Amino acid sequence: MNERIIELEHITPKDFWGPQDIHLEIIKKLYPKLKIVARGTTVKIYGEAEILDQFESRFERILKYYEKYNQLNENIIERLIIDDLPQRMDRSDEILVHGLGGKLIKATTPNQQKLVDLVFKNDMVFAIGPAGTGKTYTGVALAVKALKEKQVKRIILTRPAVEAGENLGFLPGDMKEKLDPYMQPLYDALRDMLPPTTLEDYLLKGIIQIAPLAFMRGRTLDNAFVILDEAQNTTHSQMKMFLTRMGKNAKFIITGDPGQVDLPRKVTSGLREALRILEGVEGIAFIFLDDKDIVRHRLVKKIVEAYKKVETANEFASQQTYYQNKQNENPTS
Repeated sequence: MNERIIELEHITPKDFWGPQDIHLEIIKKLYPKLKIVARGTTVKIYGEAEILDQFESRFERILKYYEKYNQLNENIIERLIIDDLPQRMDRSDEILVHGLGGKLIKATTPNQQKLVDLVFKNDMVFAIGPAGTGKTYTGVALAVKALKEKQVKRIILTRPAVEAGENLGFLPGDMKEKLDPYMQPLYDALRDMLPPTTLEDYLLKGIIQIAPLAFMRGRTLDNAFVILDEAQNTTHSQMKMFLTRMGKNAKFIITGDPGQVDLPRKVTSGLREALRILEGVEGIAFIFLDDKDIVRHRLVKKIVEAYKKVETANEFASQQTYYQNKQNENPTS
């Protein structure tokens, strides 16, 4: 039996292996043919030479990831070990925003990084994926970065005010108070990235605007970083209206999860339609995130996978495959 020894340099084993060595147990399950023994900063691995070679290469990925992002979870470990990922990503070391409490906000998955790269190269980007993949959060971070660096004069965040099965129309309060529940995820992201007094000041001065999609009608959005969130809940006319608001020196990000459409039956999602119509338009790019990019609680990935098994295949599934193939053919588009 062959033996390999790996030293954890400049790493605290307790933090690296997680509570009750949960990360170590995940790695052991992924390599059942190896015997893995961790003592302090030393990891000893026993097994066949060929498997040991592969393990060392994949374990090095985990070490580099941890050193860079100072975090690990089951999702990340599985992705780094199982998937055949590129070892280098453009702008991978770039911090998008220094958040509150010293939090460093940057892309944490290859597809999030691809989203960042595409936004630098294109004025309009569609970011499509299931819940928890960080598409909105990454978009907001890019918007805050652009504002801080004076690339734009304002940030505009919008969503269609479509009720996800609930009736909010009879809630007490004025228009803003009725609509705020729809906008809460956008506020949450901003609160991670800006001090409370700064955020309040920006909102009061209109430097940051958060409003329902209907409020965009008739406007021309110049010198702005604009994000349309939950775009799967737009209609044909709403999507066309929004896309044509684009003014000079503007960046647009459109995010959506086609698996969570809350529109009435027989109403076509404006997002699905736009993906077909805008194919091949220069300056517009598409990025498809998937369950490997989920950065929320590890159960979110399992929930998404479970629902996939029972949900009926729809038109978007074929579109997603088509655009993923197009991206593989031309990854810089």
